[in-house]
Amino acid sequence: MNPHTAIIRWADTAAFLLAAAVLALGPAISSAAPKGSPWNATYFPDVTLVNQDGRKLHFYRDMVENKVVMINFMFATCEDACPLETAKLRQVQEHLGDLVGREVFMYSISITPDRDTPEVLKEYMKKYKVGPGWEFLTGNEADITAIRRKLGLMEEGEKPSEHTMSMIIGNDRSGVWIHRSSFDKPKQLALVVMSRLLGKPVIGESYGEKSHRFVLDPGEDLYRRRCRDCHTVGAGDAIGPDLLDVTKNRDRAWLKRYLQVPNEVLAEKDPIAMALHEKYRKVLMPNLRLGDGDAELLIGYLEKESRRVDGATGAQASNEDPHAHHRHGPGHGH
Repeated sequence: MNPHTAIIRWADTAAFLLAAAVLALGPAISSAAPKGSPWNATYFPDVTLVNQDGRKLHFYRDMVENKVVMINFMFATCEDACPLETAKLRQVQEHLGDLVGREVFMYSISITPDRDTPEVLKEYMKKYKVGPGWEFLTGNEADITAIRRKLGLMEEGEKPSEHTMSMIIGNDRSGVWIHRSSFDKPKQLALVVMSRLLGKPVIGESYGEKSHRFVLDPGEDLYRRRCRDCHTVGAGDAIGPDLLDVTKNRDRAWLKRYLQVPNEVLAEKDPIAMALHEKYRKVLMPNLRLGDGDAELLIGYLEKESRRVDGATGAQASNEDPHAHHRHGPGHGH
């Protein structure tokens, strides 16, 4: 069996088990991995990659050895799930704070290195406000393919637009490697890194304990999983625009189509889509493959949440100014 297939997917409540089989050792090579672990310098390809600053890095020696790492694969021109994946990982970086670059190292590696030059990747990072400790890398396509296969993050015959949204997190010192989905809730993924890989105590209830206490409105659930990492409703612009009152400000049919196929709307040079694209640093709105029902649920939630936020804002203004009702109410002008 190929060693990478021994890496198993780890559910939130399951312990990760190290593979029982050990690779037959070749020539002695320095490795920080624990004795007996198959995930060591003889396993990982030590190919050369190039980061967003043009610096050459060896995959194992410079990027993985003796480190806690988070590794995913993406491409900068992706119109599908990569923008949301990057936005979610940016939230993970925020949750981990100054641990990133000090105790945890994040790597996003391009699967279209012929297009994703260091300059392209650096501009991509600026769009998503990526902080220190998270590097974006390119290199030789064959070398990147070798890394993906070893990490179990490549499906044979896949197209770039269909590449897996799984990622891997690991601790080279302890030999623990875990497959995760890039679409995990950012806070939960950060907690897994802290508890499972860094061994830091996590204070408070787990996400799993809290999540069973209430049932989200289906539209709110969609918003939390698909939109919240790039947008707010009433808290101002983030990576993308604030969605407060978007259902009032946009034609409903246009909004529904844009939620479902934003890449097609932009390709048609729709003036609203083009204006948004320019205003928000040309960050691509991902095509999330929303069906008609999901799009309607999401629009319904945005309507409801906007009414709630507008109502709370109006109530606050009224409380702060006791004369607000008289100036703006039905009796104004009499």
